[in-house]
Amino acid sequence: MALLNVRSLVNKTFVLNDLFSTSGLDVLFLTETWIRPGELIPFSELLPLDCAFFSSPRLSGRGGGLASVFKNVYNVRQLSSPNFASFEVQLLEMTASTTTLCVLVYRPPKYNKCFISDFADFLGSVLFKYDSVLILGDFNIHICCKDDLLAKDFLALTDSFNLLQWVNEPTHVKGHTLDLVFTYGLDICIKDINDAGISDHFLISFDIGLSAAGLYPGALSRPLRVLSSEAVSKFAVSFLDLAPIIPDCCSVRSSDGYADTLLSLFSSTSDLAVPDNCSLCSVDGCANILLSVCSFILDSVAPIKMKRPRTYSHCWLNDTTRALRRVCRRDERRWKKDKLQVSYDMLRTSRSQFQTAARMAKASFLSKVILANGHNPRMLFKIFNSVVNPCPDMPLLYSQGLCERFQILFLDKVSSLKLSSSSASYPVFSSECNSTFHQFEPVSLSTLKQLVDQLKNTNAVFDILPSRIVKGCFDVIGPSILFLMNFSLLSGSVPLAFKHAVVQPILKKKNLDWSIVQKIITISKLPFLSKILERLVLSQLQAYLDANNIAEKFQSAFKPRHSTETALLRVLSDLFVSTDSGRSVVLVLLDLSSAFDMVDHNILLLRLEHTVGIRGTALNWFKSYLADRSFSVNLGNFSSSSVTVRCGVPQGSVLGPILFSLYLLPLGAIFEKYNIAFHCYADDIQIYFEITDDLGVFSLFS
Repeated sequence: MALLNVRSLVNKTFVLNDLFSTSGLDVLFLTETWIRPGELIPFSELLPLDCAFFSSPRLSGRGGGLASVFKNVYNVRQLSSPNFASFEVQLLEMTASTTTLCVLVYRPPKYNKCFISDFADFLGSVLFKYDSVLILGDFNIHICCKDDLLAKDFLALTDSFNLLQWVNEPTHVKGHTLDLVFTYGLDICIKDINDAGISDHFLISFDIGLSAAGLYPGALSRPLRVLSSEAVSKFAVSFLDLAPIIPDCCSVRSSDGYADTLLSLFSSTSDLAVPDNCSLCSVDGCANILLSVCSFILDSVAPIKMKRPRTYSHCWLNDTTRALRRVCRRDERRWKKDKLQVSYDMLRTSRSQFQTAARMAKASFLSKVILANGHNPRMLFKIFNSVVNPCPDMPLLYSQGLCERFQILFLDKVSSLKLSSSSASYPVFSSECNSTFHQFEPVSLSTLKQLVDQLKNTNAVFDILPSRIVKGCFDVIGPSILFLMNFSLLSGSVPLAFKHAVVQPILKKKNLDWSIVQKIITISKLPFLSKILERLVLSQLQAYLDANNIAEKFQSAFKPRHSTETALLRVLSDLFVSTDSGRSVVLVLLDLSSAFDMVDHNILLLRLEHTVGIRGTALNWFKSYLADRSFSVNLGNFSSSSVTVRCGVPQGSVLGPILFSLYLLPLGAIFEKYNIAFHCYADDIQIYFEITDDLGVFSLFS
């Protein structure tokens, strides 16, 4: 770790970047950054690779400001800091084997009579909460002057709180000791105090002995399955060796022969265990056998490995900047050797030249990338976001317990919402759909291949048959997949293996609090085979809905040639027509809380039966699709236990959006009954109606 009063961060970003990397630092504390609130662009230049930062700028006036730069493999989070007029403070909580509070302080040089009392109040409020505390910064107190009254009072205060002060050398070019490091319940080792030639303050390097327990296991490595072209070819060969007989896949009547063929594979392979649930005449049994065979082959040709993230060099560095960086290091060695003023001036000059050249090189590199990606909005957004919002997402200390806690958070969120709506009356279905849909039709191998080719590639580690294997080995494995799909469609049953989702939580925005469930987005991943099956169902269901005009026409989500734009245009057009006619309009904007997670399965099935007209085997398929669904939370190499999902449409699924739209179908009839205009985009609902006089508003809300 190191502490430095940088005296303006903006003009020293690349120099500090080089200092952090070459000095082997894990954490760099900076005072007097002179950064304004909301100014983040300098940190895009300062941040070394795989590092994060916290910035606490002075809220009013010039100067001041605190910042901490640290490798993102450490568990660090920023705490809310109290406001004092006499000094600035930044609070960081660093968790290793124990939790250490890091307090970064900057006290302006101008005398303030309230400083001692303010600092005493601050110490009294934080020290009793932590067993180990690190307090450091630029205090602008000459503790080297024994007769200085402020220094005496300050040291007496720190002694009364049992704080140890570790800096006993000058930290300023004029020979004064202004930058201090205090500890409480913590032993540190001062490694070096030297003039780095960056500002008029010295760089203080020290070690607090942070144990390896502070490192993120998930940030250092992650499970990865490399599916090379060679691995795909080996998979195809192995599958042919294990399944020499491919059955007729167009009829479920071949299920017995197909299951017998698969079962024979287990007896011929000693390392392959027969799954417990492998009833030969059930969809679950055939799916389990096929997936077990594929899992065995996949683990042999492409085993899961723990992959350490690769560290990339700065792409914008060129020969000029590298040469200037070598000059800086040469001048630094010369100055440390002779300590002459002329050598010091040469070092300052070379660092200034390196800073200017590096900034120009990065600007030139970004300009070329922007010009090359002028028609790629996603890449342009990524480039601009990396410059104006450079801080990477803060990693979590991955563990089994953390996965379980996230799972409980998600379950409690839905449970609390269900409890708040428990008094709602059960819907009554007074009308029946005039058309009916009883049975899914089996599909051909060519139809299946066309659908598979259209699906996006996915590469989830937990997926037994990822997209690359299915697409690359379709000629070999396609008939077996087709049999399983048709077996499911015609029997009205969905394999249990297709109904388990792996959930990965991410923050909505960077540096938000992970403990607040509303700040978290869940990414749900389902097996690739389940997406194939759902696509087959969706194509037939959508054709039925279109042929019978069942879908809601005022729903702009999940429909071809519809978007938020069409929803906005429709609502604005209706509002303009009314206002142009001199009539007033009341507009109500509704947003349903966790709408997709709150769908009642029983009500949804009744909607499908009575409102949509799905009956027979097709309805049984949807019952099987919604029943016994489960999910687990995955972080890095850790995963929670599996729990059953009692409500909601499956996130990350193909059918989830259209099922939610069908769930909301009766809303349109209710609005039309009361002559209320409306438009929907998924769970965002806009309702609006005209009022003929001013009294209409008061009667509306009375």
